[in-house]
Amino acid sequence: MHTPALGEFLGTAVLVFLGDGVNAGVLLRGSKAENSGWIVITAGWAFAVFCGVVTAIAFGSTAAHLNPAITVAAAIQSGDYTSVAPFIGAQMAGAFLGATLVWLFYFPHWRVTPDPVAKLAVFCTIPAIRSPFWNLLAETLATSILLLTTHALSAHALVSAASAPALSPYLVGIIVWSIGLSLGGVTGYAINPARDLSPRLAHALLPISGKGRSDWPYAPVPVLGPLLGALATGLFLRIAG
Repeated sequence: MHTPALGEFLGTAVLVFLGDGVNAGVLLRGSKAENSGWIVITAGWAFAVFCGVVTAIAFGSTAAHLNPAITVAAAIQSGDYTSVAPFIGAQMAGAFLGATLVWLFYFPHWRVTPDPVAKLAVFCTIPAIRSPFWNLLAETLATSILLLTTHALSAHALVSAASAPALSPYLVGIIVWSIGLSLGGVTGYAINPARDLSPRLAHALLPISGKGRSDWPYAPVPVLGPLLGALATGLFLRIAG
């Protein structure tokens, strides 16, 4: 039976499977996409968002948040918090499934990849320069831009165009691609607590050949930053009407 929670679960699983999948293709040894670079990673994540959104919609989540930050911001803006717990639970579980599928899909490549940091980067974000305050600020601002621009897709001037609703999944993918290209080089642009925390947990729990630490001291940054962005943007949109 199609339900909003099922849509969020499957959509987030697809998002992370394809998103972490492009990370793996670029970073793991022996992949035909090895060393293909940041443009490939940002494009892959943008397309992953599109695929996740259409999957979520098809299976019952017309909201297609796929991201606790979006869920929290939407709840703050509307004042309706009934979907927060089920959506976030579904998103976290879906992200864990997606990360696990990446581990299975690239199974032979973990053993031949000597760098444990590269293996961790398949699953979660690692800052270019580790500076917790500035990393937190970067995640907060990047998430705010995500929320502000995706909200703008529902503006009357756009919705009045007949094609705008059907184009929304494509447009969200373009927004994520823009954020990745323009702002992603600082922290790896988690902009989504589920996209970072659940795959990091998968990295910690799965028997990945030659893995290192899961970098839990950094883990609060890609969770708290997006949530702070959600809080600030949700309040702004509520006040702005």
